[in-house]
Amino acid sequence: MAVDPRQVVAGFLTLSMFVMLGNMIKHDHFSSPGTELGLGATGAEFNTMKLDDNAELNNINTSGVESLIDTNEEVKPCWTKPSPKTQPSNGFVTFSLTMGPEYHISQITDAVVVARYLGATLVLPDIRGNELGNKRKFQDMYNVDKFMRSLDGVVEVIEELPDEVSAKKPAVIRVPNRVTESFITDTIQPIFQTNNYLRLAIIFSSVSLRPRETNNKDLDATACLAMFSGLELKHEYSEVARKMSDKLKEISKKSDGKVLAIDLRSDLLEKKGCKTTRGARRKGCYNADEVLGFLRNVGFSANTTIYLTETRWHEGLNDLKEEFPNTYTKDDIIPAKNKGEFLKASNSDLARALDLEICSQSDVFIPAIAGLFYGHVTGKRIASGHTQILVPSQSSALTQASDFISTYISNKNHLAYKCYC
Repeated sequence: MAVDPRQVVAGFLTLSMFVMLGNMIKHDHFSSPGTELGLGATGAEFNTMKLDDNAELNNINTSGVESLIDTNEEVKPCWTKPSPKTQPSNGFVTFSLTMGPEYHISQITDAVVVARYLGATLVLPDIRGNELGNKRKFQDMYNVDKFMRSLDGVVEVIEELPDEVSAKKPAVIRVPNRVTESFITDTIQPIFQTNNYLRLAIIFSSVSLRPRETNNKDLDATACLAMFSGLELKHEYSEVARKMSDKLKEISKKSDGKVLAIDLRSDLLEKKGCKTTRGARRKGCYNADEVLGFLRNVGFSANTTIYLTETRWHEGLNDLKEEFPNTYTKDDIIPAKNKGEFLKASNSDLARALDLEICSQSDVFIPAIAGLFYGHVTGKRIASGHTQILVPSQSSALTQASDFISTYISNKNHLAYKCYC
């Protein structure tokens, strides 16, 4: 069976994250270094799907996909650094990171955009887990020096509120994810002018599949910078992810040299947390048996090394393991000394952070579930040149890619995106 172009291109189109992805454009689309974001702010162009020449998918039938490949285009970061802020801060913005690392990236982005627009100082957030009372400091999970350096001159960042401010009560504002300039000016700014100490509660009422339109170049550049460059695991944690990736690569060298990462979430399927719009060409998520069928149809070798974003093995994965014996979960490959910290239920955000890193570095990525995780992994992969992303499809028919991406087409062989999501 030939690979449906939609299976590949959809990896670039599913989520609102493509503010970032859409603006990883050629150098001549930017102004000179140090200036604001150029063409990307109003609809940057990005050539369609690329497959690395030096990382071919062995034994996979890619007929019908070659016309979408342009290996001569160089991928560039989505932002130039916004112009420095010279005015002193006139207030403070606080918030918390919740729900896992894929949400953390979006929450950081919104908070930075709000603080930048208001001219406020951003206070490092704490991190709150799903269980009541489960809280840690930002620096307990992330590289605080890297975060503060990336925002130097863009937004003032401090680790803690001054004592005279912390004694006061902040104005709490519910902020929709992908906050717009109009929401800031109409809702947030008037409150900030009255009470210059805000606490943002960033709300994910839905995950939009379309980019949000904006015309503010400075906020576009700020959002892209915060999303793409700001958040990095602290060294000890990134080392755990590196060791796991290295172990997968070592195993793969004994077979066909490929590591395939699959974001498989059986827990969501069991809780019926995955919904599919009626009549949609793609399901919202796929179970292990459906993923197995997809791997068969595409033609992956039985020797392929597969990483699943499952924490531990369960019987629902047995058929996949039987056909692809080199299939592993976190519990299988994480260093023994780190299991206690990363795999306990109360630290699910740490486990998900490992998934984010490993899926971003694998030779091939298959998102078996839609969501912010998919969007952020895709962005990290494109930025690092790992552009092999295959999305399962319900249809076995080979359809023109334009049938699926028509709303994103700007001209022949190009896709148009908006900068800020």
